[in-house]
Amino acid sequence: MTHEIAFPLPRLVKSGSATLLEVDGAPFLIRGGELGNSSSERAYLEPFWPKLQRMGLNTVVAPIYWDVIEPVEGRFDFTLVDELLADARRSGMRLVPLWFGSWKNSMSCYAPAWVKADVARFPRARTPQSEALEILSPFAAANAEADARAFAALMAHLREVDPQHTVVMMQVENEIGMIPEARDFCAEAVTAFEGPVPKMLMDYLHGTSGDNGSLLRQRWMTAGQAPSGSWTEVFGDSFQTEEIFQAWHFATYVQTVTAAGRAELDLPMYTNAALIRPGAQPGQYPSAGPLPHLAEIWRLGAPALDFIAPDIYFPNFAEWADAYVASGNPLFVPEALRTVDAAANALYTFGKHAALGFSPFSIESVEGHAQAMIAGAYDVIAQLTPLIVAHAGDGSMTGLLPPTADMRYPHRIRFGDVILHASFEQAPAPALADGVINETGQAAGVEYLPAGAIVIATGPDELVVGGIGVTLTFADPTHRETVGILSCEEGRYDEAGNWQHLRWLNGDQTHQGRHVRLEPGHFTIQRAKLYRYS
Repeated sequence: MTHEIAFPLPRLVKSGSATLLEVDGAPFLIRGGELGNSSSERAYLEPFWPKLQRMGLNTVVAPIYWDVIEPVEGRFDFTLVDELLADARRSGMRLVPLWFGSWKNSMSCYAPAWVKADVARFPRARTPQSEALEILSPFAAANAEADARAFAALMAHLREVDPQHTVVMMQVENEIGMIPEARDFCAEAVTAFEGPVPKMLMDYLHGTSGDNGSLLRQRWMTAGQAPSGSWTEVFGDSFQTEEIFQAWHFATYVQTVTAAGRAELDLPMYTNAALIRPGAQPGQYPSAGPLPHLAEIWRLGAPALDFIAPDIYFPNFAEWADAYVASGNPLFVPEALRTVDAAANALYTFGKHAALGFSPFSIESVEGHAQAMIAGAYDVIAQLTPLIVAHAGDGSMTGLLPPTADMRYPHRIRFGDVILHASFEQAPAPALADGVINETGQAAGVEYLPAGAIVIATGPDELVVGGIGVTLTFADPTHRETVGILSCEEGRYDEAGNWQHLRWLNGDQTHQGRHVRLEPGHFTIQRAKLYRYS
């Protein structure tokens, strides 16, 4: 049965310096959770939907497996897809499907059996010793064509069965990367590496669109700015050159798959990356994937993608999130640690970067304290969504995370015409008096708490602060006046975006007008008015 698609389709739109996802004509922030790799089937997932609702999700990020939907070449079974759609709709949620096609975490474990078993037709990547890897080679046209046909069939099916736009975005492949080498050494790859750098890439290096500060141009310039030549002649003889080469061919492969899918249903599309462990060199991590230092290559080689995305499992969350935005992307975090820190990281993601969305991994398995903290953070984000959307990309909003595990001094941020001094508490405060700060942020034998906040300037000297475990004091950057707190109140925003006052906090809770404090272990939203005196 053919259904008529409701328009407009989900799309990405600019808002100042930010990019927003628009669904059914309205901005939509993804409060997501990614399912475990083997958790998309109805029989397993069905009992978890109520839990996901209680956690405040509005979107589930769910794998779709190539081997399941095309068990026999050219014969498709979309039962998994149809059940996910039906169950998400019944639960009031959207979907971001993950296409587990040619690659998942570098490997080709979700390729169908008819692909895996026919190595002659569907070649593998190889080591320098010519050993075959469990990785489909991006240098084989047959691999890309088979993947593209399957992905196009999936998108054509969604066009027919999802006129409601339950699916708001698509991920193409999953954590693409070469390992344990920086590049593929199959015969076709060796020939390509020794052959000329593609004209499109050389034109970019020579053209005005190139940024002299970019890593790609730096490597070209350091190697002598050759007008053309082999990859080593243009970029030098190094593992870094091998990674650039491999990234180009991964990107052009993904372009083939993505373009085939968008020709059927033009939804926003991205691909994601496993990040680099400190000190690791190309070949020691999943190399050549959509990483920040390779963003230019991916944009050139895969223009059908809207952006690239990080899977952030390292403690320096803010550093990685900032790197992806700096490389020219809107921020979407499709995978993140599901510890209690996920709550604070979510607040930072939306507050600092007006992100498309945030999504802890294996969300169905989150329990206990971490589950409660994620639910609390998503409640704050849901309440603040109209403000986040209204202030996206205009410089009037930021996110706060502890920059180090043990801060001796408050974190300083220039925010408009004030300086924020932020202290973070990651353990319950001593039982002394209301408003007393636990300055070390730690306490022996007490469960670790997240700390983070969204800060929005809603007018001159007017702030909305939402989060947990953060204390703010304020300073005038000119040092000519003292910045005090005129008033502070706690409350909630209702579903219509209207403020519902709960209580005034001008006494102990603000340390008699000296700070704005979001207590540790408890998510709150406060509105503060500042004033200046000398």
